[in-house]
Amino acid sequence: VQLQASGGGLVQPGGSLRLSCAASGFTVRSYTMGWFRQAPGKEREVVSFLRPTNSNTINRDSVKGRFTISKDNAKNTVYLQMNNLQPEDTAVYFCAAASSRKILSSLWTKESYDYWGQGTQVTVSS
Repeated sequence: VQLQASGGGLVQPGGSLRLSCAASGFTVRSYTMGWFRQAPGKEREVVSFLRPTNSNTINRDSVKGRFTISKDNAKNTVYLQMNNLQPEDTAVYFCAAASSRKILSSLWTKESYDYWGQGTQVTVSS
């Protein structure tokens, strides 16, 4: 099982990036797929996650209207489109997968996720 995240970089405030997370060893259609981020000195926090059953997406309040999680089952890849990026979005971003049996409320915590990618750095600065 492997998750390979990519797409991070340096962007100016107001800019956009699209992160990708390629999965192998399992199918993203069968798991809840999530994106987390961790800024220096802070806890890892969930950004968005995508349920497998109805493709319901959940976003934390600070990214609503700016970030969109999606997936391509044929490519077994999950994406995070990030628009109007702000300096407070600077962090290492991780993709993760959780069993479809996990209840919704548990998906806000990193301990509920079974597989993790290696992280990709996103820096928003002028």
